[in-house]
Amino acid sequence: MAFPVTRMRRLRSSKAMREFVHETDLDASRLLLPLFVSETLGEGEREPVESMPGVERLSIGGAVAEARSAKQLGLAGVLLFGLPAHKDGRGSSAWDDEGVVQLASTAIKQAEPELLLVTDVCLCEYTDHGHCGVLDAGGRVLNDETLELLAWTAVSHARAGADIVAPSDMMDGRVGVLRAALDDEQLADTAILAYSAKFASAFYGPFREAAGSAPSFGDRRGYQLEVGNGRQALREALLDADEGADMLMVKPALAYGDLIGALAASCDLPLAAYNVSGEYAMVRHAALAGALDERATVLEILTSLRRAGADVIITYHAKDAARWLQERA
Repeated sequence: MAFPVTRMRRLRSSKAMREFVHETDLDASRLLLPLFVSETLGEGEREPVESMPGVERLSIGGAVAEARSAKQLGLAGVLLFGLPAHKDGRGSSAWDDEGVVQLASTAIKQAEPELLLVTDVCLCEYTDHGHCGVLDAGGRVLNDETLELLAWTAVSHARAGADIVAPSDMMDGRVGVLRAALDDEQLADTAILAYSAKFASAFYGPFREAAGSAPSFGDRRGYQLEVGNGRQALREALLDADEGADMLMVKPALAYGDLIGALAASCDLPLAAYNVSGEYAMVRHAALAGALDERATVLEILTSLRRAGADVIITYHAKDAARWLQERA
């Protein structure tokens, strides 16, 4: 019925009423904290990422300390990215059992066995050219030749303690190859969180500084999604589901709420949204300039991603958000 019988403001008339009809919950247990672990840093050393105020590259000991803090704050877990001392054309440090992610994974699992440990599976941080796979003589990324290297990396991470491996390379068929490799190595309990709808986005700039992963030539449009291709993104995600992914991801998050909602409606797998480096940096720099209320803005963004359909949010704001949620409670 129309006004005056229907008065929507009745349900907003008091704090108790607003909480009573609250639709979307945000909790620290829905948040995953990304960490950058560097092989070249000595114990106790931390290196600020200039474009991401508050974010640092960490030694293995620093990553353990951050994992411990994440556990105390009630976060779901941590997502590891590695910065190796050695890079080559095939990214061989990625599957080195003594590599930085592998050593950090083992150390974190020993310190916080109940904390979910997720590792990024890609070659871009480990190749001397910065692309996500091996190249042919003309500089084109070779899909099928890359799959075996990704599988080796996923198996190495799982053996080191990863609960979840997260392939971010966007090669065709990678989820099925990783699932088969993990199962063949008696690692069937290791889950796969697929970066399924990963776009060739301008919002990744600060991450490439943090991880030292910018391509030395060209770009990644030959394997990451075009910004305007929503239907193609859904198809990519559903193919990953068919290949055996346990969870799917949309990346970036803020400009892709339509796809988060569409994918949540079309697939019953758990869904992650990656609130990426550029999205974090925009809020942090604006807050530091006094243009935004950082706490209110971050909690609004994270709540909106939950409302869109994300079950899990990967965000550099995770620790601050957890503290603010504790204060709000």
